[in-house]
Amino acid sequence: MARSMWKGAISFGLITIPVKLYTATDAEASVRFNMLHATDLSRIQMKTWCPVEDMAIARSDTVKGYEYASGKYVVITDEDLEKLPLKTMHTIEIEQFTPREAGVGPLGFTKAAYYVEADKVGRRAFALLRQVLQGKGLTAVCKVVIREREALAVLDPFEDTMMLTTLHWPDEIRSTADLDLGEDTFEFKPAELAMADQLADAMTADFEPAKFRDEYREALMQVIEAKVAGQQIVEPPQAEETASGNLVDLMRLLEASVRAQVDARDGKGGTPVSLAEAKATRGAEPKRAAKPKSATAAAPDEAEAAERRPARRKRAS
Repeated sequence: MARSMWKGAISFGLITIPVKLYTATDAEASVRFNMLHATDLSRIQMKTWCPVEDMAIARSDTVKGYEYASGKYVVITDEDLEKLPLKTMHTIEIEQFTPREAGVGPLGFTKAAYYVEADKVGRRAFALLRQVLQGKGLTAVCKVVIREREALAVLDPFEDTMMLTTLHWPDEIRSTADLDLGEDTFEFKPAELAMADQLADAMTADFEPAKFRDEYREALMQVIEAKVAGQQIVEPPQAEETASGNLVDLMRLLEASVRAQVDARDGKGGTPVSLAEAKATRGAEPKRAAKPKSATAAAPDEAEAAERRPARRKRAS
């Protein structure tokens, strides 16, 4: 049975709903490495070391200290933390509701996700809050203390329960002003915009998480299994880099991308795929013979090609 990592209540106006939080993600799914001594491959030990007594000490012999001046610390105990004058110490305090479509910021603002489980006594009120959020398309913006830090969070309906997602505080988000984004402005021809729109349409589908997998982890496990079996690791061929800065190249790449997407989608029952898969599928197909174009059909293509060709310089007389 899952073990809760936080116990408290949701504060909804004058309503208090006793709940528990469970970590929604599984860190064990990741491939983990142990640190070994390079010469004898023995697993190294990370010890807590006291420089004054010059000896290793147990974790139970440590306390939390805040450095208020250079080399000077004040000890903060668990009892001190429990006495913090905050409503959010054991309460998910709902501050406001906001339309879910508007969102609360880019996805990169999120930190961690937790499933919410209501105690039996609070299940009716929990279901009412969930139904209101679901029916009105709202997100509950709230604050809560988790792991000795107050977090900004959002509460949303998720499957048959709700999910609490913690966010970064605004002052934790770095400004984009430090990036070298340039001051160039770009103008695109209608044909380029239309082709880009067509590519986006070909790649658009409902998001189904089950379709995606961690290919890096799978490839890493293949390497690990090969090394365990004593097999030699073969480096995969590097993909060719294609410059897309030139407008003609950009148009050509867009056209090829659309064709690859359409061909791959039609070959898989109408399901859009990633661009990498589309390229692989396109490369595996035999090249089709070019069909002769009629005079009427060739005219638009020739006009478009002429539009892409750079203008010739006039000769000096």
